[in-house]
Amino acid sequence: MADQVSPGAVAGRPEAAPGTHPAAADSGPETFHGRGVSWVAVSIIMAGFLAGGIALVAGPLWWLFWVGAGLAVVGGLLGMSTHIMDDWY
Repeated sequence: MADQVSPGAVAGRPEAAPGTHPAAADSGPETFHGRGVSWVAVSIIMAGFLAGGIALVAGPLWWLFWVGAGLAVVGGLLGMSTHIMDDWY
């Protein structure tokens, strides 16, 4: 246990100035990646899969299943047209 780092000296994190919040000293990575339109596309795809899954469990309700499938396709096309895979950085 002698090889542990002293308290407050975490590798890569600067010490916070007195009177400031410790998180203010570390800019760190963003909380999420991607653009807003990418999140909208993923949300549409997830809503489509959720609707399709509920339709299969609750019946099956084929009209709701196909609406969900259509939503998933529309979300996928939106994602492809806005180059959703280029958002990773």
